[in-house]
Amino acid sequence: MLFHSPTFFVFFAVVLLLYRRLGLAGQNHLSLVASYVFFGWWDWRFLGLLAFSTAVDFLVAQRIEATDDAARRKRWLWVSLGVNLGLLAFFKYVGFFVDSAVDLLLALGLTPHRPVLGILLPIGISFYTFQTMAYTIDVYRRRTPATRDPVAFAVYVAWFPQLVAGPIERADRLLPQFSERRLPTRHQLGSGALLMLIGYFRKVAIADTVAPHVDRIFSDPGSASSLGIALGVVLFALQIYGDFAGYSDIARGASRMLGVELMQNFEHPYFSTSITEFWRRWHVSLSSWLRDYLYIPLGGNRGGPVKTYRNLMLTMLLGGLWHGAGWNFVIWGGLHGGALAVHKLWRRDRPAAPGRARAIASWAGTMALVCLAWIFFRAHSFSEAMAVLGGLFAFTGGLPGGTALVAVAAVGALLVIDVPQFRRGEHEAILRWPWWVRGVTYAGLVLATLLLSGSPSPFIYFQF
Repeated sequence: MLFHSPTFFVFFAVVLLLYRRLGLAGQNHLSLVASYVFFGWWDWRFLGLLAFSTAVDFLVAQRIEATDDAARRKRWLWVSLGVNLGLLAFFKYVGFFVDSAVDLLLALGLTPHRPVLGILLPIGISFYTFQTMAYTIDVYRRRTPATRDPVAFAVYVAWFPQLVAGPIERADRLLPQFSERRLPTRHQLGSGALLMLIGYFRKVAIADTVAPHVDRIFSDPGSASSLGIALGVVLFALQIYGDFAGYSDIARGASRMLGVELMQNFEHPYFSTSITEFWRRWHVSLSSWLRDYLYIPLGGNRGGPVKTYRNLMLTMLLGGLWHGAGWNFVIWGGLHGGALAVHKLWRRDRPAAPGRARAIASWAGTMALVCLAWIFFRAHSFSEAMAVLGGLFAFTGGLPGGTALVAVAAVGALLVIDVPQFRRGEHEAILRWPWWVRGVTYAGLVLATLLLSGSPSPFIYFQF
């Protein structure tokens, strides 16, 4: 069930109508049923997998909290990690590792049989496994108590606005919200609807509009000029941001209209003036998860510069692999890990340099690096990524007029939303404008979304 499909609008309207009339128990039961209907709409066969993962972590967390024996607590924690990572490894990475092993044997001159695997990837598994693992780890660290309410915990895992593509929430923030009745205020309803409108605009008017141009250039880079490829890469940067930030806006808006607040997953990352700042603003829930549950346990910045750079690289390599089972994602993560290490080394003994010219140069360098790395993220294989890079640096002329106009329009559409939000430091900045300006803005967003909408296309992060 896509957020921007007629089915979802009917589904959400029914849930919203019933939700306000119920007490705490009724709201949680309705939320659980709605979440499982929403998830099962994609493929009902994976509902058992979601329920199994939920039950394991619900019970394991209670076992961890019930004992003070360090060894026993650690064994229970490993049960949770083993189940969640095992499910993720089987459904997402078995094919990747088998294909990699076969390719290695072929490179060594052997002739192995390549098995045909028909493993389907359950939608959202990368997100809800990380969310439930964070819960058991936090219980193990005694940072959050284990809940005794199985329904509230099941809703926490399966909450439909953020189940499929995040944000990856923490238990101490989201779980308590399911322990009391939610009666959305007028402000929550209005601001939630605004966030959903902004999300639809980002998805439809930006991401889906530039997608055909990106597909054309990446599918046949040899027929495009270097400038055309450069525009295609920039357009993909706009597509991935509009697509994923749009999803996050819709998720936050729908959840807020039901009285539940989700974290902000994007803080205008394309205004970053360093790669470190970019990762504080891009996919905030994942970057903070990787920091708290991988980078810091590896040692973080303790143990000297060399270990710090090693930990950064390992974290980003695994972060890249989290996104997709392919070497191109590993390379994408490695590029960001290397850039983070270089930036940390550069900044170690140098104070921040003020000045607008320096800030503009830093922003341009950051965006150039981010866009180059996006090539590996977007490409379907390493060879395709290299073909795009080869065309990009062939320095052939020719500016595709239609694509250039699309790029200008997409950048303009992005700035219309992001600049006011960035300057005021809040995603609902439009609500502070005069009523007549708000009215014109709402009408423009709705009109652009309706005129540019076509057949609903899945969000990019659904594949992860």
